Amino acid sequence: RQGRALFNDSATASLKDEEEFTDILEERRRTTDLGYALRTFNPQPYKGAPTLSTSDLNKAVLESQYLCYIIKEIAMETGSSVEKVKEDASRILKEMSHNLQLGFIRLMGYTLNKVFKRLYRSIYVNMEGLNMLQQAIQESPVILIPNHRSYVDFLIISYILFTYDIPVPVIAAGIHVAIIGGLLRRSGAFYIRRAIGSDKLYWAVLLEYVQTIVRTGYAPLEFYVEGFRSRTLKSLVPKLGMMDMVLEPYFKGEVFDITLVPISISYDRVLEESLLALELLGVPRPKESITGLFKASGVLQEDYGCMHVNFGRPLSARQLCEGKINWSEYNLIPRNLPQRPTAETQDCVNWLAHLIVRTQEEGSLISPWSLMACLLLQTPFTTLTEEGLQWHQLTEKTLWLRKLVLDFGARLNWPDSEVMSSTVALHHSIVHHKEDRIYLVQDEDPARQDPLSPEEGVMRMAVVVLMLVSYRNQALHVFVRPGILATAIHITKNTRKDELFSFFCFLQDVFSNEFIFIPGSAVQDFEEACSLLQKCGAVHISQQEVTVLETGLEVLSFLQKLLQPFLDSYQLMFRYLCEKEDHVFTEEQFLPDVRNLATKLILSGDLRTFEVLSSDTQKNVLSALRRLEAVTKLRVSQQKEYKVNKAAVSRTGDILCKFICDIPVTIKFFLCVLRIIIYFTLLSLNILIIKCLYCG
Repeated sequence: RQGRALFNDSATASLKDEEEFTDILEERRRTTDLGYALRTFNPQPYKGAPTLSTSDLNKAVLESQYLCYIIKEIAMETGSSVEKVKEDASRILKEMSHNLQLGFIRLMGYTLNKVFKRLYRSIYVNMEGLNMLQQAIQESPVILIPNHRSYVDFLIISYILFTYDIPVPVIAAGIHVAIIGGLLRRSGAFYIRRAIGSDKLYWAVLLEYVQTIVRTGYAPLEFYVEGFRSRTLKSLVPKLGMMDMVLEPYFKGEVFDITLVPISISYDRVLEESLLALELLGVPRPKESITGLFKASGVLQEDYGCMHVNFGRPLSARQLCEGKINWSEYNLIPRNLPQRPTAETQDCVNWLAHLIVRTQEEGSLISPWSLMACLLLQTPFTTLTEEGLQWHQLTEKTLWLRKLVLDFGARLNWPDSEVMSSTVALHHSIVHHKEDRIYLVQDEDPARQDPLSPEEGVMRMAVVVLMLVSYRNQALHVFVRPGILATAIHITKNTRKDELFSFFCFLQDVFSNEFIFIPGSAVQDFEEACSLLQKCGAVHISQQEVTVLETGLEVLSFLQKLLQPFLDSYQLMFRYLCEKEDHVFTEEQFLPDVRNLATKLILSGDLRTFEVLSSDTQKNVLSALRRLEAVTKLRVSQQKEYKVNKAAVSRTGDILCKFICDIPVTIKFFLCVLRIIIYFTLLSLNILIIKCLYCG
């Protein structure tokens, strides 16, 4: 309850009126780029932080009691000398560590000033959140946790903090970004290998490096709790490694408190929109670099609308973890010795990581385009590709959805009455407005002489559809809980509250890789869903019943259709696994096989959703089935190899929609009759057994 209250306070604090946001580019357009970069920079750091240079920081890491202990332990295990292992640790640290320099921060500020003024109309920042951050940085070590949707995320926080004389952060980055390494390293980036595996020394150096930054309050530390950039633009299940590292100094009593600052970055249009869709369809991504992104053909000539950066209310780890950690376990072991986190600690870190991501979601701004994308994806594709959707239908429905979103308590970026026309023009790569109708863009390659095959046509259409899906996903968190309840009502045809709650929990469990649910909050989520549906007039809630109202059919239909692509995608993959002859398969086989099956069904008209073609959706299904113990990962294999329990997969699919969706009605009737016969047969046997026991 305490965490829920803090979450609500944080969300409320970041959902202020539009006037609370300041366009930081407005002043930049009135001044010179050079004057901005060379102005006085006078940040106020953490009051308890010692004055440390980069070399001092690295020296403190290498000489720490913890790392010295691990170095000796590895030397004994491998038979190497302590000096040799220490040299290896020094090389790892050199590869990893940042080299933050003010001169390069100024150079980065100068460059970004030019780039951002070309790319964006405005960059809005909420000043209240920024002022709270400035105060928090002086009082305790601060961890900045933005969501991750674009490479721009990596640059924008430092740019804003430099603009407002706040200490710039050191930033955890994937090693692949190091292709432009020198500049970013000198701007505060430190690099972590993508695959560390069981490299004990690397883990030890990374842990001590991160925790030395936190313990000393050397600088704010920034990392992405989702781990990776989201290619679908919806929140990813948090990764716990870095979260555990930054919190451990507090758990061990090495710092009094740690301040966590969730940051929500919202884009009208994402620079990488087409690249993300291609990656989801299995097209190898180009070698990643931020300079490569900005050099991409036409990027700097395009309009990407506005960006909103919402600094959430600083959260105290001390308050959040109160009553959740057994401190005695940390007090019994010397701080310099390695210690595995207990199950209790892991649960606390997991809960807190999910809480942070939910706070990021609540702090984001929903654009009109996200609402329009929700509606366009519920329109038949033949309408969008052939006759076109009438403009007045789309605008009227969008205004209806705008009201629903506001009823649900979300925050909208709706600057003026012309916003729907301007947002369609902004997204000209996905739709075009012609003769008062909206059409999906269907690019044709003029240099190509051979006609497209049907399969190539599906993949080409899938790129545009998945781009549209990604913008719909930006609004999904607003609808997920009432949407799951609407789906439960639709599937079960039940009105009993307890029955609906059971199915609600089942759907949450199945889709917990798709959406963010705070562990242990199923009851609150269900109550929230009931409250929102009642608030918009869709249902009447009594103590025992959830009654659908005539006035709410439109809302329930919209919400159910919003989640239908996920149901269809999961059912298709369940079907594939059940029909597959082998019980063992690899991920390399699974992804293309599912994509081929889905393509055939789309061409035949038996499948409407293109989302099943997405590799992220496919991997989420595998994760869900592993969690439900319907699929197990074979640890002995060098590849990502899995073993399927077909009965468990079939049972899960059957529960998901009560009957297997694609079998004929006659067979459904036969199965229904068969189940009734079996039920009464078993009932008769039970009565007979009871009589025998009673008589005997």
